Amino acid sequence: MTPQISQPSWSARVNYTRQQPLDRDAELMLRVRDGDQRSFELLLEKHRGPMIHFLRRMVQNEAVAEELAQEVFLRVYKSRGNYEPSAKFTTWLFRIGTHLALNSIRDGRNEKSQTSLDQELPDRRRTVEQELLYEARLGEVRQAIYSLPAKQRAAVMMHKYEELEYAQIASAIGCSESAVKSLLFRAYEALRVRLAHMA
Repeated sequence: MTPQISQPSWSARVNYTRQQPLDRDAELMLRVRDGDQRSFELLLEKHRGPMIHFLRRMVQNEAVAEELAQEVFLRVYKSRGNYEPSAKFTTWLFRIGTHLALNSIRDGRNEKSQTSLDQELPDRRRTVEQELLYEARLGEVRQAIYSLPAKQRAAVMMHKYEELEYAQIASAIGCSESAVKSLLFRAYEALRVRLAHMA
């Protein structure tokens, strides 16, 4: 009789198929793929806030950002059966978010509203005059970023605010790393010129 060979455990299968260890998010997503609902809830809890923050900066509309974030995680969940950890989970997540944000901007679904921008907490040590100046400058920076072409804006948001690496941004936007560097160079140069009076 042929001896039975036991199947390797889930973690052993992961280590066997991947040369380098998976990050925590990728491990959770693999569990989601295997039907673990709690792992999806953990991913949602961790990434929903940053994703809404990113989308809000992209589309400048709170309601649209919330709606797009729901769509991002809906797509993540619907794609769970085909998920393969070939890139960092955050890279995959921001690729979906960027695609939806760019489509929203192109389709004009979001109505421009400065009041919908995220509100940073005021520094209570500042005087009223300083606070007003700070808010005015912050609004000017936001407007300058929003005025960038959509792909440049996305690259700046991911680079400056989400601190993603060039390779991650390239994967999210769907271009080469050199193209990302070019996008960022042009974006930062435009911002430098536009905001030179604030230096």
